[in-house]
Amino acid sequence: MAKSMGSASVMSAAVMGLEVRPVSVEVSLITGTPIIQIVGLAQSAVREGRERIRAAAAQMGLHVPGLRITVNLAPADLPKTGAALDLPIMLGILCANGDLGQDALRGTMAVGELGLDGSLRSIRGALPIALFAAGHPNVERLLLPSANLREASAAEGIQLGGSESLGRILIALRDRDRGLAPALLAPAREASDERAVPDPGFDLSAVKGQPVARRALEIAAAGGHNLLLSGCPGAGKTSLARCLPGLLPALSVPEAVDVTAIHSVAGLITDGSGLRRARPFRAPHHSISEAGLIGGGSRPRPGEASLAHHGVLFLDELPEFGRRALEALRQPIEEGRVRIVRAAGSASFPAEFTLVAAMNPCPCGYLGIAGRCGCSEQSVRRYRRRVSGPLLDRIDLLIDVPAVRWEDLADSAPSEESAAVRRRVVGARALATRRQGSTNARIPPARIERLCAVDRGGRALLRKAVTYLDLTARGYHRALRVARTIADLDGRRRVSEGHVAEAIRFRGPV
Repeated sequence: MAKSMGSASVMSAAVMGLEVRPVSVEVSLITGTPIIQIVGLAQSAVREGRERIRAAAAQMGLHVPGLRITVNLAPADLPKTGAALDLPIMLGILCANGDLGQDALRGTMAVGELGLDGSLRSIRGALPIALFAAGHPNVERLLLPSANLREASAAEGIQLGGSESLGRILIALRDRDRGLAPALLAPAREASDERAVPDPGFDLSAVKGQPVARRALEIAAAGGHNLLLSGCPGAGKTSLARCLPGLLPALSVPEAVDVTAIHSVAGLITDGSGLRRARPFRAPHHSISEAGLIGGGSRPRPGEASLAHHGVLFLDELPEFGRRALEALRQPIEEGRVRIVRAAGSASFPAEFTLVAAMNPCPCGYLGIAGRCGCSEQSVRRYRRRVSGPLLDRIDLLIDVPAVRWEDLADSAPSEESAAVRRRVVGARALATRRQGSTNARIPPARIERLCAVDRGGRALLRKAVTYLDLTARGYHRALRVARTIADLDGRRRVSEGHVAEAIRFRGPV
């Protein structure tokens, strides 16, 4: 009959989307065939941890008992993926074997991937796990790889301990934490010193001409409005789009935590880096799949829409993107969130981004230029129909970007720099935040009439726009939001007829 030789339990966690679930790593040693058996819906990367644990123990001279070792990852109905459970499994085995006191892990949660030499490697989702641990009533300390310490230090209210090797973790735990403070504790919580420094290669001062597009870019930055630039090749559409991040303010600390958490889950955080303070700028190629753009997979992962959260999603050559991928963007644009449902589970990711798209007016790009465009009227219509009406209706600013004139190219006078425009953008965003706590693009329909109060002349102009331009209810609301942003840039409390007129001009055909 098998005989129990010891047991232990270690607290850990698993990340599902952005949601973190507690995992109890239960280890039991019984007499029988020497084997490590991991149960509890452990995926292949978790099961492969058995070999990493044995190799690391052999390299470090640790004793893995020649017994039947059963590791249960509870709750058993929660899928466990990745290698972050290596460290708690190893600690559980040592505790069950008596090599590590049970009291050493009281109030401690552990995550980390083991190398074959006993090193600890960085994991995905360290910040979400740290935030979860900080809010857990039974967790006082989180042990994790040192490469994740600066990222995890954004979580307030939790003691962090980390190291580059399992050996130093064990020394600190056996020494009753006397070696923990100098060796393992993370530095004081700090925001990363990264700032939203504009790319010097994409400053508005380098853009020649294009006064209408520059104005639209400023409005889009101030209100978080979606923007479509249409024009012939070489007119500067891509350069204008890449100037937008330089017009945006740095992320606030709560926004930086959100962005860093998403990028951490996606595995895009560099080892040793902290909070991301620069707003994301994502520019996927038009060959991207629907799952790549929106997110998905059997284990739901964030797509480009979520990676652009609180930043910019730039879609160059918009009609070349797959129809399914573009149509899938409609819900995130409207709701600011992506919901992915799969048979194995579901996940929800935030996706409040500013969409900037660029396209040519026809397949060859030179519509209306004599001797250069040979596109038929039918091919032009077919090309433009690749972008559906419902998607266009969700774009606030539709801008025609003409070819740059020789006079503008030859003008040596410097244009206004991004820094000057950014100061106006920051001021307008501050007004919107004090008024409704969000950018104007995120004003809910129920509050639009009150927050975007328009004078008598403006309302008459809106009535004509709805009647003669066939504005939908959504288009009407978006025009109101844009007018509110223009008024904020002017420092006006009430939206006037002039603000409405400029907003309507930006909803013309492209």
